[in-house]
Amino acid sequence: MQTQPFSGSYKAGSIEFLLKPLVIQMTSVEEKERLIQSGQRHYSEMLSQEPEPSPRHLQLFHSALELGGQRLALESVQLAKAIRQRLEGRPIVLVSLVRAGVPLGVILHQTLQELGAESYHYGISIIRDRGIDHEALSIIESRHGTEGIVFVDGWTGKGAITGELKRTLAGRPGYPEMPRLVVLADPCGCSWLSASGDDWLIPFGILGAPVSGLVSRSIWTDTGLHGCVHCNHLAEYECSEYLVDVIANHRQKLDLDSIPACSWEDEDSSPLALESSRVIDELADKYDIRNRNRIKPGIAEATRAVLRRVPDHVLVRSTNDNDVTLLVHLAKELGIVITEVGAALGPYRAVTIIKKVS
Repeated sequence: MQTQPFSGSYKAGSIEFLLKPLVIQMTSVEEKERLIQSGQRHYSEMLSQEPEPSPRHLQLFHSALELGGQRLALESVQLAKAIRQRLEGRPIVLVSLVRAGVPLGVILHQTLQELGAESYHYGISIIRDRGIDHEALSIIESRHGTEGIVFVDGWTGKGAITGELKRTLAGRPGYPEMPRLVVLADPCGCSWLSASGDDWLIPFGILGAPVSGLVSRSIWTDTGLHGCVHCNHLAEYECSEYLVDVIANHRQKLDLDSIPACSWEDEDSSPLALESSRVIDELADKYDIRNRNRIKPGIAEATRAVLRRVPDHVLVRSTNDNDVTLLVHLAKELGIVITEVGAALGPYRAVTIIKKVS
């Protein structure tokens, strides 16, 4: 029996999650880290219970939304216009990568419809080393074909998801060699389209399920759709629709006709790709890291790593940077070493190094 699509805590029509809701036993963060690093289990086979955000965490999320909401609204309009231009009037099929792509995908879907475009929006799983959910993608292709499919993620870190898209789409007909991956911020210069290369405090980058439809990170299954867990224990903190509404209010104050489409060409992305590669290489050498999955660059990735992994070091460009306030706060709570390294981080403003536990 095919799993029915659902919209999580979003309004119907905002997104169709093509995921299989599961009930699984939770694994502690420490045990999960041990199993991942020992090679006994893949990270996508386990979940730790997502913690309730503290009052300070929520305060910093609302502060980030207050400070960055206008930018998010403007840049999502610029992205929407650029997508329309690049697809030359074809119906647009947004395929958000669960979870980080979901909030941006919902915002883009709403923006495209306001601009008069024909837009559809799905949320599907992609898992590092395991690939995209081919069954979910087949459902989308059967409805819309491939010509209008655009993949959406929130940001880039090291470019692992771009690589995964290239690898797992290579055998599917109808996709270009360079996957149509749209992100809000691309500090490693590997996307098809981005609003900027800045590593900035994206409001939805510092919360998980509460801004992503109360859906967990996706879970690997070897048959059928990839899975997820409904994070009902976080229902009182739900703010997915609140985020969308705040951005919509900002967008209504913009003169949409006067806003240009964003430009993202090789001259924008290539220098970032070189700098990103240099920084990751230097960090791997300095901290004797063989598995580069232990390096989590960018404010959002660094913050999420502190929340759901076992971190060893947090590196920041500056401890006085307001955009890393939450990261620094969380690291101090856990007793993690915080090191100010200035320009050595290149395009990134923060990096978390995962502790080697095996």
